[in-house]
Amino acid sequence: MNISKVHIENFKIFKGSFDLTLNKGVNILVGNNEAGKSTIIEAIHLALTGLYNGRYLKNELNQYIFNNQVVEEYIRSLEVTNETKQLPQILIELYFDGENLAEFEGDGNSQKIKSTGITLKIAFDEKYQSEYEELVKIKGVKTLPIEYYNVLWSSFARDENITTKSIPIKSALIDSASNKQNGSDVYISRIVKDFLESEEIVKISQAHRQMKDTFMEHEAILAINKKIKNASKISNKKVELSVELSSKNAWENSLITCVEEIPFHNIGKGEQCIIKTKLALGHKKAKEANIILFEEPENHLSHTKLNQLIKDITRDNSDKQILISTHNSFVANKLGLENLILLNDKKTVRLNDLSYDTFQFFKKLSGYDTLRLILCEKAILVEGDSDELIVQKAYQVKNKKLPIEDSIDIISVRTSFLRFLEIANKIKKQVAVVTDNDGKYDNKIKKKYELYKDSVIIKIFADDRNNLNTLEPQIVDANRENLTALCEILEIDNNEYDTADKISEYMQNNKTDSALKIFNTDKQINFPNYINNIIDWCNEQ
Repeated sequence: MNISKVHIENFKIFKGSFDLTLNKGVNILVGNNEAGKSTIIEAIHLALTGLYNGRYLKNELNQYIFNNQVVEEYIRSLEVTNETKQLPQILIELYFDGENLAEFEGDGNSQKIKSTGITLKIAFDEKYQSEYEELVKIKGVKTLPIEYYNVLWSSFARDENITTKSIPIKSALIDSASNKQNGSDVYISRIVKDFLESEEIVKISQAHRQMKDTFMEHEAILAINKKIKNASKISNKKVELSVELSSKNAWENSLITCVEEIPFHNIGKGEQCIIKTKLALGHKKAKEANIILFEEPENHLSHTKLNQLIKDITRDNSDKQILISTHNSFVANKLGLENLILLNDKKTVRLNDLSYDTFQFFKKLSGYDTLRLILCEKAILVEGDSDELIVQKAYQVKNKKLPIEDSIDIISVRTSFLRFLEIANKIKKQVAVVTDNDGKYDNKIKKKYELYKDSVIIKIFADDRNNLNTLEPQIVDANRENLTALCEILEIDNNEYDTADKISEYMQNNKTDSALKIFNTDKQINFPNYINNIIDWCNEQ
């Protein structure tokens, strides 16, 4: 049993309607900040549990869960006409896929199609119509009158008596980066408590009470309390030090969780994330859940720790639907680009049409920055560090700033250009390739990139002169009228390196060092034409 589709209206970042189709297994949400990754996860969990930020929404309802633009448009409309307008509403629909769901089947959804699922609606309660009209006429409305709203669940069969407990699909939300603390870590203490049976809780309470008795009979405490008692100015009544036992669950406030005898909130953030995540996954509610919702599992984790956590997530939850939000290329590559959902401007793009070889390549070599390609405005693909430095310098000379300041990312992909171009072509991302011809322009450039010769989004930049086979002789050739100045930039003796071939050989033997000196120089330098053409392409709208 799983969620096949999510429909959201006017919830937080989503103005109007938004639809998302989900895989049965793993789903990876990626997108820039404010793209809506967390909002989707929150919407699903809210519709299935009624919980928002760990609290029941009915008790925490406020206008800030509504899309801000929708609320502002509603307020402005009242100011113009001073008449009652239809109040904004939030709609979250979850479409189910599975057996034994007949009681949730019908056309009671926004699309009026026969399907299986539930609807959560946060809307104006008509019984307050007269009060609302008076509010508009007399007092005016400057904020959303949330006190007139109600939260209602219904099935697609139009049954309005369902509750979150009666919904057959259960969710578990795991945000390992949350850091709410009150003495001990609240998150982990709550989970540990939920693992315990009622008899075990009673035993803890009894042990805690015995601890109080021992505390009160300790020689030092007896002496202190005697001293307090003799200090008559404090109070006319008996005053003494004791242990908190006034409530049934007083032990919860005085116990802390320790790891290797260190309080949980004092151990490393990475270890905290791993323990929180694994405890949450082992929690009885998570085991009962059909869908696991993860908020950025990569927080505070090293590469190796993250790798192990991903293995645990996928191995132990292979029978569940998983939805993960991430900015981490390793997570996306390791879990499979076929499961990736790119969020951009309320639209979704999938990469599940990529070739099998490309999927396997990025999954096995998961260190590649695939998400950098996906999340930037434009990308320039280069082979190595020296190429990256030279292109950045050329851009800086022309535009007085680095390309990243214009959301143009230069990505070193070694020899994997075609793998990245397959992704770029799929998501319609503007990408430039800067590459050497290696003395074989026809085969290395024309034949290799034949598929993209007429592309409007993918451009290949290389020089067709085979004798200038790499970047270094290209730079020397571009500065052939003033090789002395080039030697000064490279900090080499122009008497020793007195020919273009010698300078070129030096640069090829010291690729990164030479490129770094060019990047750091304030002196004038010329760049090869194909590099200049890349900068012109970057500056095109």
